[in-house]
Amino acid sequence: MTDPVATAQRVAEIDASDASRIGGDILNGDRPLVLRGLAAAWPAVVTGRQGPVATAAYLRRFDSGRPLGIFAGPPTIAGRFFYRADMRGFNFDRGQVLLGPLLDALLAEVDNPTPPALYAGASAAPDHFPGWAQENPLPLAIPAATPRLWLGNATRVSTHYDMSANIAVVVAGRRRFAIFPPEQTGNLYVGPLETTMAGQPTSMVDLERPDLDRHPRFAAALAMMQVAELEPGDALFLPPLWWHDVRASGPLNILANYWWGEREGGSAFPALIHALLTVRDLPPAERAAVKSWFDHYVFADDPAAAGAHLPLHARGILGPPSRERTGMIRSFLQRTLAG
Repeated sequence: MTDPVATAQRVAEIDASDASRIGGDILNGDRPLVLRGLAAAWPAVVTGRQGPVATAAYLRRFDSGRPLGIFAGPPTIAGRFFYRADMRGFNFDRGQVLLGPLLDALLAEVDNPTPPALYAGASAAPDHFPGWAQENPLPLAIPAATPRLWLGNATRVSTHYDMSANIAVVVAGRRRFAIFPPEQTGNLYVGPLETTMAGQPTSMVDLERPDLDRHPRFAAALAMMQVAELEPGDALFLPPLWWHDVRASGPLNILANYWWGEREGGSAFPALIHALLTVRDLPPAERAAVKSWFDHYVFADDPAAAGAHLPLHARGILGPPSRERTGMIRSFLQRTLAG
């Protein structure tokens, strides 16, 4: 079939070289957006354009000596971290590595067209690269967010989502994001929920070689896919829960990302898992009755109104968001789950 990425709609973009023009309406939006040139003046980006050797030397300046978590796979996986064919494990190994040896290994493979896949992800800059964030500040007014660095070679992270809003900035190399809206979940053939590569479930479809005989609904997802091609200094804003497949290119690729907006109550994902236990396998009529509860208390246009007939002091966990209400809900759930 035709390359689905090459023919996909492109993500909307704006010139972000003057970050003062980017307001909260953009960063609280519900659609992905490319922020072209947002970090073009970062020293890390300027150095990154000089090639892998200069990039590695720059990064070594901030080495804390703390080990990084790493994925390492053989050349045969062609950079795509995934499950083994029998679904009894993964096609890569996890481990810990110091920054120096990792950079040495990446530089040793610069001219190798089929290198092993190496990827150290989600390393908090204050802990692992102290001083990096101060030298390369994000020029956006977002809530406190810890910058995290992701570095490796030409690798691919399969289609997954994040629970929080995200700004992803390409520092060195290039990145391609293929993005699907949350409502395409049913067309992505999502893999195991509890056995994942990095915490979030992933699509079982190989985006670049989709088997539509095996995964026919994926054709509908492809029709809704958007693609962002990012150069060094470019950034991408991703709203929460948007699925994205990420391809990194180049012998030394670096991305910085910023997650923010996590709710005090935490992720909704455990609620889904609990619903699988308590709701999914009920008889149809009973499941429909439970659905009416969810529609009333959670998914109504104004769900807070479900307790409006009660005095405020008597609403308990139906009351407005507060630290006290969060504590009440957590205590109730702990007692319930403990049996």
